Amino acid sequence: MALKNAFYAQSGGVSAVINASACGALQTARQHSEKIGKVYAGRNGIIGALTEDLIDTSVETEAAIAALKHTPGAAFGSCRYKLSSIHEHRAQYERLIEVFRAHDIGFFFYNGGGDSQDTAYKVSQIGAGLAYPIVCVGIPKTIDNDLPITDCSPGFGSVAKYVATSLREAALDVAARRRCSTRLAAARGCVQ
Repeated sequence: MALKNAFYAQSGGVSAVINASACGALQTARQHSEKIGKVYAGRNGIIGALTEDLIDTSVETEAAIAALKHTPGAAFGSCRYKLSSIHEHRAQYERLIEVFRAHDIGFFFYNGGGDSQDTAYKVSQIGAGLAYPIVCVGIPKTIDNDLPITDCSPGFGSVAKYVATSLREAALDVAARRRCSTRLAAARGCVQ
């Protein structure tokens, strides 16, 4: 197989794990430099591919890529842009393949929820239909564990952590004011 570049994009609502997934994808691609050349990230998700607004991640240091594990937000920008069926919006899919051809992209990594996984599948279909072989991989980031054929989604842990942290903070807040902020304290004549 000839050396091909990759395209990575973030999609949907940002979860606490989306940049950690980006880190994993970029580091793994770098470990396989005999098969994957550059990794381009789409600025604002799939819109970056449609508008050919690509970020060359190969100029980033190993330290910068590793720092993504602890970076909040969506490092490359995300979007909620759903590509409809290939039949309804064939021109958009053809545009993706046009951009992929222009940048010699043979791998498409789409980091998002259910719609993103569906888009990765559709891109693989249009690639085959246009005689442009492309490996499409959906990277889950969703919090609701609803993606078929996965046993868990990485975002689930971030939600559990968020809920646990929020409850802990609320409990500490209540405990700090328990002498004067409860009905019992008011009945005892505590002045607020």
